[in-house]
Amino acid sequence: MRRGTFRIYLGAAPGVGKTYAMLSEGHRRVERGTDTVVAFVEHHGRPRTEVMLHGLEEIPRAQLHYRGGVWTEMDVDAVLARRPAVALVDELAHTNVPGSRNAKRWQDVEELLQAGIDVVSTVNIQHLESLGDVVEAITGVRQQETVPDEVVRRADQIELVDMSPQALRRRMAHGNIYKPDKVDAALSNYFRPGNLTALRELALLWVADRVDEYLQEYRGEHNIRSTWQARERIVVGLTGGPEGRQLIRRAARLAEKGAGGEVLAVYIARSDGLTSASPKELAVQRTLVEDLGGTFHHVIGDDIPDALLEFARGVNATQIVLGVSRRRPWQYVFGPGVSATVARESGPDLDVHIVTHDAAAKGRGLPAARGARLGRSRIIWGWLVGIAGPVLLTVLLRNVVPDLGLTNDMLLFLTLTVAAALLGGLLPALASAAFGSLLLNYFFTPPLHLWTIADPKNIVAIAVFFAVAVSVASVVDLAARRTHQAARLRAEAEILSFLAGSVLRGETALPALLERVRETFAMESVALLERDNEVEPWTLAAGTGPAPAARPEDADVDMPIGENMALALTGRVLPAEDRRVLGAFAAQAAVVLDRQRLVGQAEEAQRLAEGNRIRTALLAAVSHDLRTPLAGIKASVTSLRADDVEWSEEDRADLLEGIEEGADRLDALVGNLLDMSRLQTGTVTPLIRETDLDEVVPMALAGVPDDSVELDIPETLPMVAVDRGLLERAVANIVENAVKYSPDGQRVLVSASALAARVELRVVDRGPGIPDEAKIRVFEPFQRYGDAPAGAGVGLGLAVARGFTEAVGGTLTAEDTPGGGLTMVLTLPIAEPAPRPVPDFSWSSASAPT
Repeated sequence: MRRGTFRIYLGAAPGVGKTYAMLSEGHRRVERGTDTVVAFVEHHGRPRTEVMLHGLEEIPRAQLHYRGGVWTEMDVDAVLARRPAVALVDELAHTNVPGSRNAKRWQDVEELLQAGIDVVSTVNIQHLESLGDVVEAITGVRQQETVPDEVVRRADQIELVDMSPQALRRRMAHGNIYKPDKVDAALSNYFRPGNLTALRELALLWVADRVDEYLQEYRGEHNIRSTWQARERIVVGLTGGPEGRQLIRRAARLAEKGAGGEVLAVYIARSDGLTSASPKELAVQRTLVEDLGGTFHHVIGDDIPDALLEFARGVNATQIVLGVSRRRPWQYVFGPGVSATVARESGPDLDVHIVTHDAAAKGRGLPAARGARLGRSRIIWGWLVGIAGPVLLTVLLRNVVPDLGLTNDMLLFLTLTVAAALLGGLLPALASAAFGSLLLNYFFTPPLHLWTIADPKNIVAIAVFFAVAVSVASVVDLAARRTHQAARLRAEAEILSFLAGSVLRGETALPALLERVRETFAMESVALLERDNEVEPWTLAAGTGPAPAARPEDADVDMPIGENMALALTGRVLPAEDRRVLGAFAAQAAVVLDRQRLVGQAEEAQRLAEGNRIRTALLAAVSHDLRTPLAGIKASVTSLRADDVEWSEEDRADLLEGIEEGADRLDALVGNLLDMSRLQTGTVTPLIRETDLDEVVPMALAGVPDDSVELDIPETLPMVAVDRGLLERAVANIVENAVKYSPDGQRVLVSASALAARVELRVVDRGPGIPDEAKIRVFEPFQRYGDAPAGAGVGLGLAVARGFTEAVGGTLTAEDTPGGGLTMVLTLPIAEPAPRPVPDFSWSSASAPT
């Protein structure tokens, strides 16, 4: 049986018109003669959406009994029995009521797809699982109902439903999304322009990335190697030289000219030792490209032009930016250079920009870290010049210019020996000297074509030639080695200088340091391992790269750091001369790890010190407020015990009432002090469980007069996930504060409503209110706005309320009451139902962009 196709309308925010678009698609399919049904659509009382249901067949919903109420969910069995061609299913991320066939609606949809039914569904960007933390950081609300990104990615079609924040807020204000009594709260909280703009950007970027994935998958399936210029991607080739910053800025300017341009800076390092670039300069260039919105990539490859082109085609780049070669003119005898090679082999699908700069043709300087070894190509050329060169020279001297004389012939052979030393080092030069001596003996000294020498002078000449050739080759090779050693020492000095600078700057980014190690030594992965003692197993303190080693013996290179710590590198075996620099990196990694732990301990000590400071401030600030109720209680008790006064029953009742009020006030004050101390010291440990608001809120009103509060808590509200005791204390403080500042005869309204994946409890008073600039300060300890009435406390009630609210995962904010006053909005997360086993479905990988 074929799998059904899956189409999703992805909304940038609630109310943009996903359900409307889905129903419009349903009407289009019905008009084309397709058997289409509404499996589940929630119109939320929106008239225009409700009208769109007319003319579409609706499958009756399944009714489920849960916690004394009747709930409706999509009837999967009924849809499967009806077996339409297309099913419309709203709210893909919805959590089904316990007792349903599946825990989540996307699992219901998967069953329909497996049965061969095409599904059209909807979901908002904030419900994608990977974006939960991002959305919470933006909106302050944690989405409890989520859908795995992979479910949405595997849809056959994804269509973005978008609307500008201004237009969406107008729709909200006109009552097209929520009921009028919820509009003000929505506009001032979740539907703020900044929130909507950020959600819109998230949706656009997520869809753009999915389109990118579809494009790469299509190109891979069809083996398309040419570049499709659907989006400007500019690759900047870096060498670690001073021209890199100029190239990055030029690429950024090119990217700005095209919509959605992207800059990718790439440094290609050889796989034979330390990187040939300055680590300090590469770090500066990495920071620059990231500041300009680009990305930095590190690639290993011995053939730099080929690796650069392979990278550019792999990321579907459209342009490559390179600098004019820094080589001097005479160095072009060894080849055309990277820029010219890339430009020649790029083909018609890649534009190559070669940018001039101040360092052009001024030489590369000493290789920053090539070490004393010569490259493979240099060695090959040295042997060719040392062996093939004398043969060609012999043919030339015998056939073209046969009468130059033995002295000139020897000088020409000596020139080849020196050239072999310059190119390949000592061994090719020695071979060239020996081989040249034999050719001089056989072809140029009498008797010819014999290995004997008749004239003793010629024997001396050839011996002198060989000695001079060996001496010159040794000196040239020694100079080359010293040059490379100096270059290596300079590279090591730059690396050690970078490490010392990071120590002085107090940098503690351990992953960045390990990434630096991986790039410097061209490794696949780097791991910092530690253990408590020699018998305990190794644990991974930090790592970078794919599959870091779990034990030092599993790595290609391990560098011990003391007895119980080691740096493990995977990728290749390092030469001995590289271990000195690796040791410096290892020591720095240990220092950074210790510093991170010390910073954590310092923060803990600072937190404890702050707690002590708060406790001291508490005692100093409340000395008067604690004594006031105690003084009242003491006076009343003393009066009652006086033998010289005969109190009437009414007087005795007044005195007892004063004692009770003072004790209550003292109890509340001490409770707030203790609660504030617990919050400051981090000792509040909430016990989260499912709770009904209509059970907690009435208990929180015990401290206020019965006729001072009006309750509006619907019994149909979903349960919230909170600590009952902390929530009760928070609500009590909020309500007591509202009653305190409300005018006589004006009752405080405490109402609750469900909105998306949260419940909002609103405490509305008609008091004087507070200006916007003071709405933050009222939640700070010891803050009382304006002229607080006598005996109003020490200003801890709202601070404790916010602390407890945040401890249970909620938020507490203040906003103006329409018509005057202050409204406290307490937002709480809805409790998720108990997890249910997820059926083991077989997933298909069909994916095609709309």
